[in-house]
Amino acid sequence: MCSRTHVLAEALLITILRSECTAAQGGLSDMLGRVEQYLIDSINEQGAIHLTLLDPEKVTRSSARTLAKAIDKSGSAGIMVGGSTAVSVYHTDEVVSTIKKLTKLPVIIFPNDLVGVSREADAIFFMSLMNSMNPYYITHAQALAAPLVKRYGLEPIPMGYVIVGDRGAAAAFVGQVNPIPFEKPSLAVIYGMAAQFMGKRFFYLEAGSGVERPVSPEMVAAVSGHIEIPLIVGGGIRSPKMAEQIVRAGARIIVTGTLAEKASPEFLRRVIRSIKKAA
Repeated sequence: MCSRTHVLAEALLITILRSECTAAQGGLSDMLGRVEQYLIDSINEQGAIHLTLLDPEKVTRSSARTLAKAIDKSGSAGIMVGGSTAVSVYHTDEVVSTIKKLTKLPVIIFPNDLVGVSREADAIFFMSLMNSMNPYYITHAQALAAPLVKRYGLEPIPMGYVIVGDRGAAAAFVGQVNPIPFEKPSLAVIYGMAAQFMGKRFFYLEAGSGVERPVSPEMVAAVSGHIEIPLIVGGGIRSPKMAEQIVRAGARIIVTGTLAEKASPEFLRRVIRSIKKAA
């Protein structure tokens, strides 16, 4: 009788644990907000997508109108707003508000600090600058920003973020980063794995805004081969051919900023078409 009771108890415990595991998995799915679900669905449908990055320091209300209209027709899946240096939060709010009046694309904050958190956006890449030498950019800024994200009703999208290449890039300088050398893809791999294991749902390899050299397809392939979360790549991607190579290597999101600000709308559309073709 005692043995039978133990068997029944163990069976009941296993049933409970399985139920809790299923509920937890369902809860993770429920945690995905509207914007994140849209990004995941777009990646699943298209293979790879493009996001346009606008730096509020370089964008006026007038130019925001022009850029929003062009981006809306380009095939880009969304608009990121953020830069390496601080601008007035009121200006960032104004830029985001202007953009949202002219496009239904999601606007996602790509914050440089607390002043980069805009109440007008749809979501925020809630990211950790993993290879910063300053704990402020790894966890402290995020803790300070969390109440604002909650108060503004922004959708947080957890992301691991590392900077590759030159210490002279603005993002590396401001973020007090120890950049991953271009020729050391194995270092990028371990950061990507760590990001996934810590629960980040995206991993971003960034070469820096306006740099001459982008993240190499070899590094992208190495990282994408070791993680299951979507890989984002940005910085220095200036041609359809380079975008295509990086997508073929395993990137699921390509980010360009300088192209939208300086190149023609038709050239931006060509880059985006190359991304979709490579996917």
